[in-house]
Amino acid sequence: PYTVNTIDEHLDMVMITHHLNASIPEDIAFADSRIRKETIAAEDVLQDMGVFSMVSSDSQAMGRVGEVITRTWQVAHRMKEQRGLLDGDSEYNDNNRIKRYIAKYTINPAITHGISDYVGSIDEGKLADIILWEPAFFGVKPDVIVKGGLINAAINGDANGSIPTSEPLKYRKMYGQLGGNLQSTSMTFVSTTAYENDIGKLLGLKRKLRPVHNIRKLSKKDMKNNNATPDLDVDPQT
Repeated sequence: PYTVNTIDEHLDMVMITHHLNASIPEDIAFADSRIRKETIAAEDVLQDMGVFSMVSSDSQAMGRVGEVITRTWQVAHRMKEQRGLLDGDSEYNDNNRIKRYIAKYTINPAITHGISDYVGSIDEGKLADIILWEPAFFGVKPDVIVKGGLINAAINGDANGSIPTSEPLKYRKMYGQLGGNLQSTSMTFVSTTAYENDIGKLLGLKRKLRPVHNIRKLSKKDMKNNNATPDLDVDPQT
């Protein structure tokens, strides 16, 4: 989200990402020109309006893939402070905002990649991937990670302790990561052509294979709780 520290950290990130030299004034000027605080601030508002349908992180450059969920809910919190309640919400709940933001990193990416029949939401027939949170640590540190119906990881105490809550508490592998459970609780997504030609048998794969489909005709209206398409005017001076 756009906060007091957002702009300060960008210059160094841009310099490093683009292999620039801090001793060259032109490089610093180039990096500085790439940082537009007004654009960054506007992105938060567009996310809150449902204009941007998804949240992701750059895997090769600036971006913290491990903080996608944390930052998503920070934006939601900041936008509630700045813009107030969304239509349909009240002083007692933020259900519509919650549904909007959770869709940005679950069902909407699944729809976009053609795999929403298998993952992306808690529905009958889909892979049972569920994250359980302690309310105090929601969006920051999961309590239990369930993958395909089996506990994959959880916070446990010292293995030598007499009780399970002995510190230090840290994430440990659970049954879902042992033996053949890794293969039975996950999927590999392939093209329809590869699936029809039984590529799993050809390559000797143990994981379940599922074909991606229904991608080419997708449009903005297919995005859940994030399908707004307003007219946007960009002021080049600001």
